Amino acid sequence: MMKTLRAPFKFSCALAYLRSGLCVVAIGIIGLGVGGCDAPETASVNEQPNVVATSTILSDWAEQIGGEQINLTGILNPGDDPHVYEPTPRDSRTFEEADLIFYNGYNLEPGLIRLMNAAGTNAVKVAVGEVVTPLQLEQEGQTVPDPHVWGSAENAIVMVGAIRDSLIELSPAQQAEFDQNADRLIAELEQLHTWIQQQTATIPPNQRQLVTTHDAFQYYARAYGLTVPGTLIGISTEEQPSAQTIQQLVDRLRNLQVPAIFAETTINPQLISTVAEEAGVQLAEEELYSDSIGAPGSNADSYVKMMETNTRTIVENLGGTYTPFDSPES
Repeated sequence: MMKTLRAPFKFSCALAYLRSGLCVVAIGIIGLGVGGCDAPETASVNEQPNVVATSTILSDWAEQIGGEQINLTGILNPGDDPHVYEPTPRDSRTFEEADLIFYNGYNLEPGLIRLMNAAGTNAVKVAVGEVVTPLQLEQEGQTVPDPHVWGSAENAIVMVGAIRDSLIELSPAQQAEFDQNADRLIAELEQLHTWIQQQTATIPPNQRQLVTTHDAFQYYARAYGLTVPGTLIGISTEEQPSAQTIQQLVDRLRNLQVPAIFAETTINPQLISTVAEEAGVQLAEEELYSDSIGAPGSNADSYVKMMETNTRTIVENLGGTYTPFDSPES
């Protein structure tokens, strides 16, 4: 997790204190009386603004756009599940010290949203995911917005624009750098979107069916020509599937005869493994990254690399042909 940095006191401040002490000593020795040396003033420190991002995906984008011009703190670590994350006292302090907070919204991170709204903070709060018109899905008998909006790289471009605009409003003097960084990232995302379309088009049409542990890939499927015939649980990992739900998915998979189904990195794979075994379907060896990017140094430690890795896993397991992504940053 990225930590907030504080600028050190300037050397001149320490020197002022030293001189102040010498002045007092001199007064006591030569008896010149009081006065003649003012108390030192605390040096003004031009700190960079404190920016907080809840999810690892938002942290990745904010870091790429803000660069060295912001102090960025990412609350969730790679592998953390935002749906069920339980905030800590440190998270509360982080919100209280923030100047700007990026969160996904659409109730992706319910615990953090509640804490953010309860914290005593004057920070500007930006629901980055809510700049995208959401899909409406069923959850426990109610229609709710699907929060996994980053599944489409086109949606990611809109979200990146929102981060850029918020940083410019926070620090107008750095607009040129924020614009340049965002333009570079957007160009990469545009190329990524086209590349994913090309990759998924190689999957045989009758095999373009994506079955995962929880319903986190609707945006991806709709953007890239796939269907989601079923998932083990809904859009929130807080849900627990019933025996009936599990059996219904098993029966559906037997009828569809999909080549493979997929586990996810942030969710225990035991149940989806049982479903695959009962349905006689292969469970892909590689897990998909759904609500978090990968650990530093992994093949999914940025949003772009996460999307590339997921696409390779999906395409190869559903019978398509994979060609590596030629990123403009390579």
